[in-house]
Amino acid sequence: MENNLQFVKNKISEIQAIIKELKARYPHKEFTMDGRLVGDLGEIAAEVLYDLKLYEKLEKHYDGVTSTGQKVQIKATFKNSLTFKNCCDYYLGLKFEEDGTISEIFNGPGKIINQAYSHRKGFGKELLSFPIKALKELSSKVEEGQRIPKRFS
Repeated sequence: MENNLQFVKNKISEIQAIIKELKARYPHKEFTMDGRLVGDLGEIAAEVLYDLKLYEKLEKHYDGVTSTGQKVQIKATFKNSLTFKNCCDYYLGLKFEEDGTISEIFNGPGKIINQAYSHRKGFGKELLSFPIKALKELSSKVEEGQRIPKRFS
């Protein structure tokens, strides 16, 4: 039992060391393990991969802005669903795999999600979860000119 406890303590220490490195490189993000770590990683990945700039401070409903001035809400997950609450200019949903691979789940105007799910109970009032498969299908219908451009192909 003691061996397992020490193993967990060591892993927490390793995670904390990685978080310190992330904070040193991206000081405007918190990377707290109690809920913001995946979201902050998603925001940093989005800023690296897409034509957008993150806000330095928390903004209600938005995480950044494109070079054309469109506000962006960024969501990231390791699971099979992403959350959505309020209609936004742009919604960018990303999925992380255990090997670090990042997949684009949704990239486009938030109104597309709004139109597809506004009938759902609690929509616009509560943070709701949406299956990745459904969001990918919606994203496949977004025209290229309505997407946030990638920095790299």
